[in-house]
Amino acid sequence: MTAGAERLYQQGKAAQAASTLLARLPSDVRNDALENISRALETEQGPVLEANEADYREATEAGINEAFLDRLLLNPERLNGMAADVRGVAALPDPVGELMESSTLENGLEVEKRRVPLGVLASIYESRPNVTTDIVSLALKSGNACILRGGKETLRSNTALVSLIHRAIGEAGLPTDAVQFVDDTDRALVDVMLGMKEYISLLVPRGGTGLINFVAENAAMPVVTGGVGVCHTYVDRDADSEMAARIIFNAKVQRPTVCNALDTVLVHSEAAARCLPPIAEELNRAGVEMRCDHRALSILGPANNLNVAPAEPEDFGQEFLALIASVKVVDSLDEAIEHIEAHGQGHSEAIVTDDADAASRFLNEVDAAAVFHNTSTRFNDGAQFGLGAEVGISTQKFHARGPLGLRELTTYKWVVRGTGQIRE
Repeated sequence: MTAGAERLYQQGKAAQAASTLLARLPSDVRNDALENISRALETEQGPVLEANEADYREATEAGINEAFLDRLLLNPERLNGMAADVRGVAALPDPVGELMESSTLENGLEVEKRRVPLGVLASIYESRPNVTTDIVSLALKSGNACILRGGKETLRSNTALVSLIHRAIGEAGLPTDAVQFVDDTDRALVDVMLGMKEYISLLVPRGGTGLINFVAENAAMPVVTGGVGVCHTYVDRDADSEMAARIIFNAKVQRPTVCNALDTVLVHSEAAARCLPPIAEELNRAGVEMRCDHRALSILGPANNLNVAPAEPEDFGQEFLALIASVKVVDSLDEAIEHIEAHGQGHSEAIVTDDADAASRFLNEVDAAAVFHNTSTRFNDGAQFGLGAEVGISTQKFHARGPLGLRELTTYKWVVRGTGQIRE
């Protein structure tokens, strides 16, 4: 065993021991630790920003693409936002010990189902330093230890953040071993981590398709995957054109480099002439390239001075993570749903319509982690759903789907109380 692997195993053992202590601590101690983290993110930004500046400069010199650089960047505003998210998690009800259900059986036994922590949560993730504080806050609040392995491009940023976190939770009386950070960038350690099922209860990868598929196929412990999404917004024939333009602009432009950003616009043929021009004008204002099928192109055309181009087949089913959107005209709600079934990835899908029946069919029939009516797919987010933050967004169905918040980081145990009953 290499020295790096040996150290990783020691981190696993330490995290497991810390998780036992953490699960027994009262809620107010864990909340104090989160408040300390939040305050430090607001008042001790210098070392973190300096580390991030070095990471960002190196990534820029290496020719990393703009989407990656946007996810990597930290500034005072983003650090303050991270602090607010941590504080939001602290304010949520404590899931540990929550009574899920109870009953009294005919024989007098009292049976309860109560939430308990999973144990040790691990995550392998890329480029976004805010993921570090999101995972730490959710793990600690739910009574779990965590093992974090960020990408090499964010090593300095994450090291500075974890140093800040260790000081903050130590001052609150939490074991600092509850937060483990793998600072060795040797890719071989990913394989080692994937085999540590005796220490890791759940592993959540966050990154590109390659990373997620590799983890899902090779991990020995349970894995929750997601975070890769081809997101559609369907404009139905009874849609309000102004509302559609506003929603689509937000879904595509507000932050185009994230997984819940819009990729494909579908428009009913009876609404296309009315709705496509204002949608295109809004997107054009932000410099969005629209890759249109022939019917959308015939409406928008080069004469309108818009940033449009003919779509290729591969433009449908593509997660762009950039100011690019594919556009297609369909003849019915059924065709829109069939297109989403063929090209979606179960992440975030939306319909814009004033027809309650069409909305109901879409919401009931489209198979995705989150479906939306008359609003933006950008709301598929733990903080936006009132969960404080998220470990990731699951596009699978076991054991969790959508944003992974506090309750998704717990399991349960049965508690049975009797008065001397024995089984006959």
